[in-house]
Amino acid sequence: MTHTARRIGRTLAFVLPVVLVLSGTLAVANVPWASSNSESRVLTASDTASDTASVRAKSRTPQDILRDKLLVELQEKDPGIALTHLQREIEARPSLAKHCMSIARSLGRAAVAHYGPTRAQSFSRPVCDTSFAYGVSQQSAGS
Repeated sequence: MTHTARRIGRTLAFVLPVVLVLSGTLAVANVPWASSNSESRVLTASDTASDTASVRAKSRTPQDILRDKLLVELQEKDPGIALTHLQREIEARPSLAKHCMSIARSLGRAAVAHYGPTRAQSFSRPVCDTSFAYGVSQQSAGS
């Protein structure tokens, strides 16, 4: 008898939290969430996971912010200006130096996508151990 009671107790200890979480999710599923449009939105368990992931994704690292800024600069101006600003940022913030090569490679790939391989290579300079040129060659070989 005690063995059966123990097994039932263990099963409940495992299943009860799952049931509580699911019932809580279902309880809020029909609550209209504030949105810019007039239609209400139904929250599902998968939305909760994706919302949590997008909240985490919003906290971006300094190197990601710099990479994005330089990629925009590459599009609006040219890769030479973006590379100059990369070098200045690395000199001003040495903590970013370990990310310099990956940022420069990203710039090289973006330059090929925007300017084509020949023109992109013309912007190459020795920033971050010629990683820009490596990114250009990687992208050129892949296209």
